[in-house]
Amino acid sequence: MSDAEWAVVRPLLPVPGWLRGRGGQPEAYCHRAILDAIRYLVDNGTKWRAIPADFPPWDRVYAFFRR
Repeated sequence: MSDAEWAVVRPLLPVPGWLRGRGGQPEAYCHRAILDAIRYLVDNGTKWRAIPADFPPWDRVYAFFRR
């Protein structure tokens, strides 16, 4: 994802609960990396568990996608 694309997408993402004072733990992975993994999955038509190791773990990417 280019910097220009990220500048457009970033304000559209939900603010994590721990930043709003609602408790919880900080997220372990960068939102940009997670969105790159989702875009990779959509572009290549792979399965969730087949996401390359360069991206965050598939279960974290899938949990973010579901939210």
